[in-house]
Amino acid sequence: MLSRRLTRAGLAVLLACLGILAGPANLHAQTEADLSPFEASYTAAMEKGLSLNGTAKRTLTSQGNDIWLYRTDVDSFIVSIDESLVFRWEDGHVIPMRYRYRLSGFLISDRKQSIDFDWSAGVASGEYKGKRFELPLEEGLLDPLGYQLQLHQDIKNGERDMTYRVLDGNSIDTDRFAVINGEKINTGSKQRSTLKAEKVREDSKRQTLMWFSPEQNYLLVRLRQVEPDGSTYELKLKEAEFER
Repeated sequence: MLSRRLTRAGLAVLLACLGILAGPANLHAQTEADLSPFEASYTAAMEKGLSLNGTAKRTLTSQGNDIWLYRTDVDSFIVSIDESLVFRWEDGHVIPMRYRYRLSGFLISDRKQSIDFDWSAGVASGEYKGKRFELPLEEGLLDPLGYQLQLHQDIKNGERDMTYRVLDGNSIDTDRFAVINGEKINTGSKQRSTLKAEKVREDSKRQTLMWFSPEQNYLLVRLRQVEPDGSTYELKLKEAEFER
């Protein structure tokens, strides 16, 4: 059984890693067809190779009329997560509309977060840590799940240095990512060429690395995070299916 310390601290970081699985400048014009519906499942491990013994699944499905549903589901004996985003796909941009997040688990306090984007009124409202909030919207603003999809699409379209404004909790952060090199890694029984990207941080010993596979529509196939204390957290693609 996991210790309370590992459950509340280490597991929390690993779950945050699941969230990296998203308007920068110089985006290429796209149409709805450039988004490819998919379903992908991942294995997750934390320090000293300890497994969650569960599954992490991510899906992207079209709802018609340029409206899409992007969601992540984690199911294990320790924790369950339901995270979803309804968004509009417009000229190569994710336009968030409705974001929901719910976490429940063993020895972990339940957590909920919601954001509703009212672009006509220029206001984002929601709930975070049991308190309501309201913030003015800014052009290109993304949510905790939408920026991940935007990152995936921007790398697919040749971007190599990307900055996003993200509404997370009840505040807006600036997150930067950069593709640092190409690298071959093993995914299942096959070796694939990938693009290796890093979340750029200033004055932080935390390191987050991501690998995207051009052969699999630039899907995230591996994520590795190293904490300042040396603990490591890793996600690896198990399998993926794409609709054609």
